[in-house]
Amino acid sequence: MSDDFNMSMRKFLKQVGVTSQQAIEEAVRNAGGNGKTYAIKAVVTIEELDMTHEVTGEIKGQD
Repeated sequence: MSDDFNMSMRKFLKQVGVTSQQAIEEAVRNAGGNGKTYAIKAVVTIEELDMTHEVTGEIKGQD
């Protein structure tokens, strides 16, 4: 793939990672869910390519 493609994808994924982490931290903090485990799912969609990618997992709040 081209350098432009790689750079634009990395920029997007960095933005997803940073903003998602901030939103998750705030939500867990507001819920007072320390020590609780939460199921989580991230979905990335490119409608023009009819592509959807899901990642699931668990996040444990701080003790």
